[in-house]
Amino acid sequence: MKTKNLIDVKNLSVSFGNNIILNKINLHLSKKESLVIIGKSGSGKSVLLKCLMGLLKPNLGSIKIDGVDIVNTNRIDKENALKNIGVTFQNGALFDSLTVWENITFKETRFFGFDKKAAKQKALSIIQNLELDKNILELYPSELSGGMQKRVAIARAICDQPQVLFFDEPTSGLDPITGKIINDLIHKTVKKLGVSAITITHDISSINNLASRVILLDNNKIAWSGKPNDMNKSKNNIVMQFLINK
Repeated sequence: MKTKNLIDVKNLSVSFGNNIILNKINLHLSKKESLVIIGKSGSGKSVLLKCLMGLLKPNLGSIKIDGVDIVNTNRIDKENALKNIGVTFQNGALFDSLTVWENITFKETRFFGFDKKAAKQKALSIIQNLELDKNILELYPSELSGGMQKRVAIARAICDQPQVLFFDEPTSGLDPITGKIINDLIHKTVKKLGVSAITITHDISSINNLASRVILLDNNKIAWSGKPNDMNKSKNNIVMQFLINK
């Protein structure tokens, strides 16, 4: 029987030597929910995301993706569960030697046998849905602005129609206007595809634009969880300090 949540995290703990990064984290992601995880630098946000992506194995706890515990299962079941996830990394992480269309369809051409014509057609369809100009398909990442690279990274993440999207600091390094454009694009894409999303950020505008629920990490634990509208009214000292420092 499959869980009603797409992701369930139970008692997740990560330590590097004597340095505790995450201590008994419990969270869930429901279908069509947009969860935003915030916290100051060093609070464990990126480590948590790496665990959710299967890149880092925690010391303790479980991570179930659509009912499959990717921490305590075999490699094949883990990889099958992770196929339902699309990721955009903090700095885009596009392949410099590949064109835009090759970046977008990297998984399809390398693992699913798409030929060049089919891959280019799929890339074209995706960028048109994201309201991007088709002329960028043959460009290389170095020929794109930072904001455009972020958009291409989103296109790559949604190419194989995942159930869940992970966004790691999607507006990092962008000016406020471009950051708003990216936030609006993420919001529109998540709603249009009907997928769930987890966004790691420290950007207040990302919280307001993207979140249906917010989790604040502090001192290795979840210090606060609630709706975005409740943040400004919260009397939690850690929430208040986070907002003031922003």
